[in-house]
Amino acid sequence: MEPTGFWADLTPADRRALARSATRRSYGRGETVCREGDRSSVVLLLLSGHVRIVNTTPDGREVVVGVRGAGDVVGELAAIDARPRSATIEALDDLEVLEVPGGRFAALCRTESRISWALLLVLTARLRSVGRQWLDLGTGAAPRRVAAHLMELAVQHGVRRGEDIEITVPATQAELATTAAISRESWARATRDLRRRGVISTGRRQVTIHRLAELRRLAS
Repeated sequence: MEPTGFWADLTPADRRALARSATRRSYGRGETVCREGDRSSVVLLLLSGHVRIVNTTPDGREVVVGVRGAGDVVGELAAIDARPRSATIEALDDLEVLEVPGGRFAALCRTESRISWALLLVLTARLRSVGRQWLDLGTGAAPRRVAAHLMELAVQHGVRRGEDIEITVPATQAELATTAAISRESWARATRDLRRRGVISTGRRQVTIHRLAELRRLAS
């Protein structure tokens, strides 16, 4: 695993301590790693592949609230507060993880300051991201929300190809629209307009950003 995300902020000794406490496990594409409301507390360190984090609304709709990749940590909240899982975690592609028992992970956080600090940095970044999402949901018309969401996906999952940025989209159009708090029809209209203007092009579960500066302007 490349040293990115949570993993990048750990010392080699801390990585070894976590690895000694962990079990390596594989998940296939589309497999559910854990479900919202479960009482399990295992913490997952992602070695390869991606997962999506999904919440279920009171009326039964699924909302994608995040995507994590290699180097990230997921499932940490249940280990910290011993409460049920706050979200469902699904494998977006073939996944390799290190599973650390929740009790052991919590003990390492209490005794190893660098591990707890690395986790604090992760939680801080996610809290800031939630704040930006609430701001986006509360202001602006559908085109701005779509542009802002595409910018966020570009930061999280974009791969630069020359002047373009390619994004493997972690959700369906309907799920992306729900996350942006707009209708699927509004999402489709906004992306159609972005394609017409040459800002993006799209394929199956794929978005390519051709004019990043223009997309950033539309999102601001």
